[in-house]
Amino acid sequence: MTESRGGRKRRANGEESRRRILDAAAEIAGERGYEGTSIALVSEKCGLPASSIYWHFKNKDDLIAAVIERSFDIWVDVLALPGDDSEPMPERLAAMAVKVAKTLLDSPDFLRLGLMLTLERRPEEPSARRMFLQVRETARARLTAVLATVAPEADRDTIEMITTYAIAATDGLFIAKELGGEKVDLVRLFEMHARALYDNLTSLSGPPARETR
Repeated sequence: MTESRGGRKRRANGEESRRRILDAAAEIAGERGYEGTSIALVSEKCGLPASSIYWHFKNKDDLIAAVIERSFDIWVDVLALPGDDSEPMPERLAAMAVKVAKTLLDSPDFLRLGLMLTLERRPEEPSARRMFLQVRETARARLTAVLATVAPEADRDTIEMITTYAIAATDGLFIAKELGGEKVDLVRLFEMHARALYDNLTSLSGPPARETR
């Protein structure tokens, strides 16, 4: 049975309403953090009644978790080496890093909200925080696979260490951009970061130096 025109319109309207709610929540939470975000503020920002927000999300925590998940879905797709095996690996890694930087500039909600939630410990952990930690592990696994491709001769411990270093540096560069604004060229910094990653990864993966007597 084909879907009626009225049914398609209602579904489209529902998807548009959900998008508006998520956009508003992302903007407010990015400015005010988890505690400073409320359903009332989101309702005012998106122009939809609170009842519409509760139709899509059971509470504020569910809403913020959805904001993080949506932003992550956009961001994680760029964690893949572009090009093919005929291209130099340092260039491919740098190209991926540039894509990551541009995506973070376009959709910073995942990292901005996630870092806020990670640092805000509560007796009852919000599902939004759990969502961030969960999707962050997915990102880590994907980056680990990329780095294993970059240096197939590297052992697992080295790949894990460089992955940890790469994620920590990403957090730091993102915070530097948040603090420095237009003075910080995030794209250029990420390109530099990728080249440093490659140098460290290949140097740690190479054969051990011979002892000299």
